[in-house]
Amino acid sequence: MVHDLYILMITAGIVSLLFKLMKQPVVLGYIVAGVLVGPNLFGGSWVDAHNVEAWGNIGVLFVLFCIGLEFRIKNLIASGKVAAIGALTIIGGMMLLGFGVGKWAEMDMLNALFLAGMLCMSSTTIVMKAVDEAGLSKERFVKGATSILIIEDVVAVVLMVLLSSIAIKHQFEGVELLKKVGVLALTLVIWFVFGILIIPTLLRKVKKYLNDETLIILALGLCLGMVLTAEEAGFSSALGAFVMGTILAETVESHRIEKMMTPLKNVFAAIFFVSVGMMINPSSLLEYWPSILLVCSVIIIGMIVFGTLGCWWGGETMKDAMQTGFSFVQIGEFSFIIAALGNSLNVTHPALYPIIVASSVVTTFLTPYIMKAAVPCYTFFYKHAPERLRTKMDKREQQVEQVSAEQAPATNVADKARHAVRHTYITKRLVDLFIKNMSEND
Repeated sequence: MVHDLYILMITAGIVSLLFKLMKQPVVLGYIVAGVLVGPNLFGGSWVDAHNVEAWGNIGVLFVLFCIGLEFRIKNLIASGKVAAIGALTIIGGMMLLGFGVGKWAEMDMLNALFLAGMLCMSSTTIVMKAVDEAGLSKERFVKGATSILIIEDVVAVVLMVLLSSIAIKHQFEGVELLKKVGVLALTLVIWFVFGILIIPTLLRKVKKYLNDETLIILALGLCLGMVLTAEEAGFSSALGAFVMGTILAETVESHRIEKMMTPLKNVFAAIFFVSVGMMINPSSLLEYWPSILLVCSVIIIGMIVFGTLGCWWGGETMKDAMQTGFSFVQIGEFSFIIAALGNSLNVTHPALYPIIVASSVVTTFLTPYIMKAAVPCYTFFYKHAPERLRTKMDKREQQVEQVSAEQAPATNVADKARHAVRHTYITKRLVDLFIKNMSEND
């Protein structure tokens, strides 16, 4: 295991350094490193693929946990219209487009449905990493984009249940789907209760006992506990990690935890992207290149069009809408999961998995460059748009700026409401009882 980690880290470090010198995204260096150490390029792997996959899965958890730490529940509520309409437009539009491409390629109904599911979800990990590397994390569009990605992750869980039901029973199992949605709703309610009532108040009570070491251990313990809870409930472990990150984001220690988690997140995120690179078979790229080119084109064009339209319809400015659409031009973790699900159930064509993996890598490679093209494309579009549309775009810009200026007082009211809820009699009693029991045990 130490040997595997050594090969992995030294290769990723050297290749990513070369990519930095060439002013290329580090994520691409990690993927190339995965190809180099993987089993497909030289006929044998230098590392144990199972170990790398396990570390990569941990990397996804840490990345989403840190994304949760940077997010606030009030931001999701504030961008609710954009998130709902944007996610619905992207998922619905991309599923219809993917299904149409599958039928055009003479796939059967089941393969076309699985292809549609694989193409409708952007990668939270890749988008956030690309945004961070491009120095865009403070841009206005990021809040709405993150909210859309969250909803996509939640929908992905329901979608996997639906596809499994159709694949196994060859019919729509409405009761099972409703049950899954109900459990998800209950889980989110528990998330809200713990996020508002218990954990922030508890950490405030024990703040004086929390040095850096104790705090990071406690935070990771809570994160992994929520991961296990999510898995037991039948949901994605990544969703559990994000949920706990969002809960801890409501505490007074959120920035401190985030700062300490960043190096750990970076290490395991690198391993995740290396593990993606290890799945690439260069020979399959040559064999299926027409299909890969078609799928990549569908992903890029579809995500730009539906992402831009969805965010515009949701109330964002055209510039923010285009930046969001241009940042969603890839598929990622959930696409792999759905592809693996189809393989395990023996219902998808064997060629579909390598095509999806290769398409994910190609679109991930192109994401930083396409993101940079968003603002120039917006400028070109604005200059050549009809006068009526330009007037509407200018009016939307003024409306969004006005709403942003008016949100500060509303935020203060929301903070006061949360403060009042946290200090209810029941919450105080629960926390005081917990502290008392800890003191007695000591």
